[in-house]
Amino acid sequence: MSDTQLPEPDVLLEAGPILVVNKPGGLLTQAPPGIDSLELRTKKWLIARDNKPGKAYLGVPHRLDRPVSGVIVLAKNVRAASRVSEQFQNRTVTKKYWAVVEGRPEQVEGTWRDTIRKIPDEAKSEIVSPEHPEGKNAVLGYRVLEHASSRSLLEIELQTGRTHQIRLQCSSRGFPIVGDSLYDAATSFGPATPDLRKRWIALHSRQIVLEHPMDKTVIDQIATFAEHWQVFSEFRHLLAS
Repeated sequence: MSDTQLPEPDVLLEAGPILVVNKPGGLLTQAPPGIDSLELRTKKWLIARDNKPGKAYLGVPHRLDRPVSGVIVLAKNVRAASRVSEQFQNRTVTKKYWAVVEGRPEQVEGTWRDTIRKIPDEAKSEIVSPEHPEGKNAVLGYRVLEHASSRSLLEIELQTGRTHQIRLQCSSRGFPIVGDSLYDAATSFGPATPDLRKRWIALHSRQIVLEHPMDKTVIDQIATFAEHWQVFSEFRHLLAS
């Protein structure tokens, strides 16, 4: 697919230099030149829409894993990107995810705390002892929105942002995210594709709340679910909004 044929981004909000976009699963947030990504699609869309003669700047203050869908914030100038990045660094941004997992947590809600590290030269993380020199503190809060048959729908709020944190913390407790074969899921999810890199997992960045970097108003955006989520008929009433 050439650059001119790339799908347009699903823009949820444009507020001055800020764009809030709903990323599809299986798509890289960023990539080297010439490789499809959310960044490339959005730049091409801005250039075409605004009739720009050259390149478009686009800051990417945070990222979502390739198989993850949902809300992500982008910035159209350097100052806005820097100020949004500071909010992420200072942990003043609220990020909520929804995940369909295999199994059922015993507690309806709780906090998971681990020490994790990214495995060198692998696209994977692991839990290590608190004394490990490469270990980083990983904390999230969760609550069970609904349970049906052998699966549960969780709402997860990140307190730290480690590589594959949600995926690892769910799997290590016996609740792998549906479709996440990297972390031991038994069932698949999303559109069928022979390319392992383009496969989805049932993890969705549902909501983000932050301060607008210029006028200080509150940005509070929710991302809807792609049609592929309708396979979870037991949760359909919750996934419809």
